[in-house]
Amino acid sequence: MRQTWRWFGPLDRVSVDDMLQAGVEGVVTALHHVPTGDVWSPSEIEKRQGELSRMRDGAPSGLKWEVVESLPVSEDIKKQKGAWRQHIANYKVSMQHLADAGIETICYNFMPVLDWTRTDLAYRLKTGATCMRFDYADFAAFDIHILERPGAAEDFSEAVREEAARRFAAMDDARREALAGNVVYGLPGAAESFTLDDVRRHLGEYASMSPDGLRANFIAFLEEVAPVAEKLGLRMCCHPDDPPFGLLGLPRVMSTEADYRAMMDAVDIPANGITLCSGSLGARPDNDLPGMMERLGDRVHFLHLRNVHRETGDIKGSFYESEHLGGDTDMVALMAAALAEERRRKAAGRSDWDIPFRPDHGLDILDDQNRKAQPGYPAIGRLKGLAELRGILKALDR
Repeated sequence: MRQTWRWFGPLDRVSVDDMLQAGVEGVVTALHHVPTGDVWSPSEIEKRQGELSRMRDGAPSGLKWEVVESLPVSEDIKKQKGAWRQHIANYKVSMQHLADAGIETICYNFMPVLDWTRTDLAYRLKTGATCMRFDYADFAAFDIHILERPGAAEDFSEAVREEAARRFAAMDDARREALAGNVVYGLPGAAESFTLDDVRRHLGEYASMSPDGLRANFIAFLEEVAPVAEKLGLRMCCHPDDPPFGLLGLPRVMSTEADYRAMMDAVDIPANGITLCSGSLGARPDNDLPGMMERLGDRVHFLHLRNVHRETGDIKGSFYESEHLGGDTDMVALMAAALAEERRRKAAGRSDWDIPFRPDHGLDILDDQNRKAQPGYPAIGRLKGLAELRGILKALDR
């Protein structure tokens, strides 16, 4: 399994030197500053490759851009409105430019409006470490009382509504603003970020769309781009919904094994594949991560390895991001299944037998808490996670 590391470019407070010292083999990055729907130009791709190829002192790092995360899919494409046809055309051009630059794997997602959702970006654990957390009652307080989405209260049980009302009443203005900011938090240096009014506008445009409608738009997108990826020698890998259940009344179509199977069957070519994220999928108790790796592994092009602790047994419930070996997913069984898939690929002569993975997220520990890096992407916490995952690999290989 190929050890990679997500990097957000020159604005990232975890540097190329840090990555190199962590012993990673490849880099996962993107052109976050390019507006969604625009073409990624050869010059911008080359610039990013150059930025990660050098250490602070100018010495060569030896690191290369190996996985794109993400080449974003516009809201227009998801809704099939506005400039969606031009955005698909631009997406194909960007794919060509990435292939020309020697990059073969593209991670993306098809989540409407919000890329990922947390209510707390620095939840304090008993050890003093901090992590990201999704609190279902806090989210209900945001949805019902801050965003004031029409019909929001109907999506929650009476007990959750009552708890959300109690919590909202206890919040001062600063806490309410912080909760709203956490829910709509964006990536560093991103070209777009959403305000609450932006979220309301998008929700209004999705109001009449069912899960079947979003899935149909997703398949239409794949029918356009997956054959291009196959021709260019690219691997497309869709990231699951995060969290993997419905929020804000929006349709979600990549939350379960059945969702992935439907996506692969609809456009059944090798380039149309999976980013298996153990943290996202592991947030609901009915997802069997080792089993998914065994059954869907032929099309797993990229792995995100992280763990979560679920605070309830409900499909929709609170959870927080745990240590990589400390949550509810059996990481040893999952990695054993991934290694078995690699052996099958190698025996079959596949060139993509060495599956890239990255230690996804991590706790803020030690000096991470002073560095204030991108939430979920500390230096030491991810290094600790990578070291633990390496230990599993060594033991299983033995």
